[in-house]
Amino acid sequence: MSDEADADDEVLRASDIGGEGPPIDEKPYKIVFEANKCFGAGKCAEVADNWVMDVQSGMAKPRSYYIGEDELEENVRAAEVCPAKKEQGVIHVVDRRTDEEIAPDPHGDGTLSVDW
Repeated sequence: MSDEADADDEVLRASDIGGEGPPIDEKPYKIVFEANKCFGAGKCAEVADNWVMDVQSGMAKPRSYYIGEDELEENVRAAEVCPAKKEQGVIHVVDRRTDEEIAPDPHGDGTLSVDW
């Protein structure tokens, strides 16, 4: 089997996306946002201070991609209420310590549920 075929079979992990960010002990969670799938419903901005609606684009965006324990609950809620992608959401909250998706986790196994 070729190296290219092997690469296609690999599972995309949250740690493969974005930079290293701040120290994990300070901000143990990471937001992975499929901005290209956002259609601007604004549900995330209604339930989480970390999410704002961009007036120019009409789309949501996070204030921060790295969050602490004190911000976890509201960002999990934002991921859960997002109606995009057939209600599987485009906001993914990931535990950087385990590389597992916390929300929305439609597969129920912690694997990253991005659709790229």
